[in-house]
Parts: sequence; structure tokens; C-alpha cells
Amino acid sequence: MKISDRYPIVVTDHKVACRDFWQRHFGLDVLFDSDWFVLLGNEQQGSVVAFMSPDHPSAPPGPECFGGQGVCLEIEVQDARQAMADFQASGGEVAYPLSDEPFGQRRFGLRDPSGLWVDVVEQIEPQTGYWDRYMQTGD
Repeated sequence: MKISDRYPIVVTDHKVACRDFWQRHFGLDVLFDSDWFVLLGNEQQGSVVAFMSPDHPSAPPGPECFGGQGVCLEIEVQDARQAMADFQASGGEVAYPLSDEPFGQRRFGLRDPSGLWVDVVEQIEPQTGYWDRYMQTGD
């Protein structure tokens, strides 16, 4: 299978608020917009995320309205500290403070208007020996 594009679709009653949120805080462009669906991304990354109203006329079977649990959208950045400062400067509310995690990420977290958890991460050096316990030995 050759994948030509990829993006999650979040079913929500807050399509417009989500569109505006992702444009304002992450600088994403609207690639397609209608009254029931919006696709966001940019030329560099392609499609990133889409939001669909629950009354989407061509909804596939199964996607009920997203309840805000069980999904995390990971966004990797070069500088999480600067990304958080930019996010807050544009009026964004941080839900998980900037933290250096022992497993090798500097990150902060937030929720968009649909309730989607967004984890903004920068890869950093893990704490010495952190991953040793997870490494498999040859049998």
C-alpha cells in the first residue's frame, strides 16, 4: 500500500472553533473547508489534522463525536520552550507545564476545543540508563 496522505479526523460539534484554534496557535492553513468538514495543514507538512461535524453527509461508519479521551496528537518541534512561549503569547492555555522527562523529551501539553490532547515535544537526551530496563536481551 502506498500512502499518499494521512491525517486524523476528529468528529466534533466544535469544527469552527477547532479550525480557528489551529490556525491561530499553530499557523496551519485551511486546505479545505465546508460547513461540515475542515482540513488543516501547510505546504511544508501537508495535511495535519481535520475536524468533521457529526452530521457530515459522507461520514464513514463508526466515528461518533470525540469525547476527549484516548487520543494524543504528538507534535514534534525543534524548541519546545519557544513553542510554548509562542503558544501562550497567542492566547493559548497550557494544560501540562513544560517538563524535561527522563525518557528524553521536553514537552508541554494542551487541549484544543474538541478536547483533543496535544503533546508538543522536543527530543532531548534521556536520563542516563533510563531505557536500559526496556531493552531486550538476545535469547
